[in-house]
Amino acid sequence: MTDDTKPTEYEGTSGGWGSLRGIVQTMAREMSSPGALATLRTQNKTGGFMCTSCAWGKPKHPHAFEFCENGAKATLWELTTRCCTPDFFAEHSVTELRKWSDHDLEQQGRLTHPLRFDQASDRYVPCSWEEAFSAIGAGLKAIEPKSAVFYASGRASLETSYLYALFSRLYGHNNLPDSSNMCHETTSVTLNKLIGSPVGTCVLDDFEQCDAIFFFGQNTGTNSPRFLHPLQKAVERGCKVVTFNPIREKGLLEFTNPQRPGQMLTGRNTQISCQYLQVRAGGDIAAIMGLCKYVLAADEQRGGTVIDHDFIAAHCTGYDAFRAKAEATSWERIEQESGLSRADIEEAGRVYVEADRVIGVYGMGLTQHVHGFENIAMLLNLLLMRGHIGRPGAGICPVRGHSNVQGQRTVGISEKPELVPLDKLAEQFDFDPPRDEGMTTVRVCEGVLDGSVRAFIGLGGNFLRAIPDQGRIEPAWEQLDLTVQIATKLNRSHLFNGRTAYLLPCLGRSEEDMQAGGPQTVTVEDSFSHIHGSLGHRQPASEHLKSELAIVAGIAKTTLSANPKLRWDEWTDDYGLVRDLIAETYHEQFHDMNARMFEPGGFYRGNDARERIWKTESGKAEFTAPEMLAATDVADADGRYRLVTVRSNDQFNTTIYGYSDRMRGIEGKRDVILISPVDIERAGLAAGQRVSLVGDAGDQHLRRIDDLEIVPFDLPAGTIVGYYPELNPLIALAHHDRNSKTPASKAVPVRIEKVG
Repeated sequence: MTDDTKPTEYEGTSGGWGSLRGIVQTMAREMSSPGALATLRTQNKTGGFMCTSCAWGKPKHPHAFEFCENGAKATLWELTTRCCTPDFFAEHSVTELRKWSDHDLEQQGRLTHPLRFDQASDRYVPCSWEEAFSAIGAGLKAIEPKSAVFYASGRASLETSYLYALFSRLYGHNNLPDSSNMCHETTSVTLNKLIGSPVGTCVLDDFEQCDAIFFFGQNTGTNSPRFLHPLQKAVERGCKVVTFNPIREKGLLEFTNPQRPGQMLTGRNTQISCQYLQVRAGGDIAAIMGLCKYVLAADEQRGGTVIDHDFIAAHCTGYDAFRAKAEATSWERIEQESGLSRADIEEAGRVYVEADRVIGVYGMGLTQHVHGFENIAMLLNLLLMRGHIGRPGAGICPVRGHSNVQGQRTVGISEKPELVPLDKLAEQFDFDPPRDEGMTTVRVCEGVLDGSVRAFIGLGGNFLRAIPDQGRIEPAWEQLDLTVQIATKLNRSHLFNGRTAYLLPCLGRSEEDMQAGGPQTVTVEDSFSHIHGSLGHRQPASEHLKSELAIVAGIAKTTLSANPKLRWDEWTDDYGLVRDLIAETYHEQFHDMNARMFEPGGFYRGNDARERIWKTESGKAEFTAPEMLAATDVADADGRYRLVTVRSNDQFNTTIYGYSDRMRGIEGKRDVILISPVDIERAGLAAGQRVSLVGDAGDQHLRRIDDLEIVPFDLPAGTIVGYYPELNPLIALAHHDRNSKTPASKAVPVRIEKVG
């Protein structure tokens, strides 16, 4: 290895002074209002404001500062004093703005007025709310309902989400994709099929009792930093953490707790992982199969005392076929597909076998693969072998990325009619709900391309920037009859418009939501199925803003026929009435919702699999026998790499706060490819060289991104890394999980081309 190919890295730890500097820099950049600090003091606390960043749990007994670096950045970003007024749009055409970066678009600040896109001038122009609602209603009534799509990002409250889903079905379709379609839909499909619950089985208290935690494809330090606090405590009491991830992420290596003065002043840190295994992209099925083989061998050596045979006999099916598959799978193939040695996998297996209570944690490193279903199913196999589903201190724990993405599914935002109590809704609101399956995100994109989608309403988010194959879909988007975007700030999705288009500014969750019935509370669900009330106190960025719920109700009123059971105005005046509706529709989980929403730690809506009640087709938890060991369906070949797209430390989803990826040692740039020194030398490349990435999916479409800088990084051979969403255009629309249709943003087949 030469100096030129020495891997780039960050010498510090996760947390620490770097985290505090990141918060201060964001506050200065956003020029956040002074009240933002008061909001941070109440963030994620009972009676306060629930963070709009990740969905990590809110503890009963919070820290003095119950927010992380990225959570603080999200709040400061929302409470910026910058304003994007009609004057800005008078100065800049939409075509011009398409050349701006994601960061620069959102840096213009909060949207302040409802806007209509004027095609003649290629500009947004101000309009009244009445005009917008009337035109949108007329546009929706003019088309076949099933050609419309109602998309939701993961931020909208339970109250707004419930009404949005109700509006969709009253209008006549189940086309309700949300951001889960792009990240954890694989979780919902896999867990629901195999254990009868679409969500994880753990609660926060389990992390105080577990003996080992196995991580797969989850970057805690960047994506859910508050998780580091219970991890630190677990390690300090003797819990073992084993991590499988192609990238050595700082958050699972070492942590300096900003709320421990001793660590901050002395520079001491807590080592998190006892073993960190850099599995190759797409190699998790093989790695977990190796763990399972070790468990089978240990059980045989110890006279059948390792595997929980009684649990398997009473609660599981499919074990014999799974065991036969594991025994028939050679260690040679496991090592080849995982990129790991047998010795390292067996060392991790010993940690698993010696632990009485094990939690399996995973993120999009498992879900966003062509065979993401099999990734999660294999992790379930491992946990089921020793009865780690359905008892305290153990379970499966998907870490959700957006603050209420799980909750939206809970209250009806789903394209799958079988997951929604349609008969109950029909009784409540006196209508016949559509029963056919709606569109997923992938199907929406296909519909835009083939012309079957005619209208799109976006409840938050940045749909066009988050999807794959952007180069094909963006031009087709302008053929839609109607596009509506509900947002707080300008983003790239707002720059591609249908023939009629509106951009509607909404309140942020941290802002006071004052309606006729007084200040309103909203609710959200965290990753552990706990429901929390959230109350904003900050002055809204503009007097012209409406809440998301009020906007949904306003559009619904102008679209739907009269129905005495639809009380849109009353529901807007008092969100408590909407919570009463939720409690009526989902009584078992949400009874007495208004009375319980401010319980410390949130109220638990329950999880049948946690109680070992298996609502599967077989009535039991199901083992599976995978037909493949690689989570990709594109074979290895000379010059072909597996691209993993990731977020930076200065980013949340498509929102780019800045250009500091501190914990990977990359500053001031995002146009990079991270690649191992071995691959750099093998390909005849050099650090700092500018190259192109070309998609290698094997279809007729050209996918190419030019002028990317080579950065040496500690990665497995054949695995390269780049930033989401900039590299999304390289992902073929057909490259998705076979069961859930989640776009496969991991192990994307690409080639590197030298410039010139």
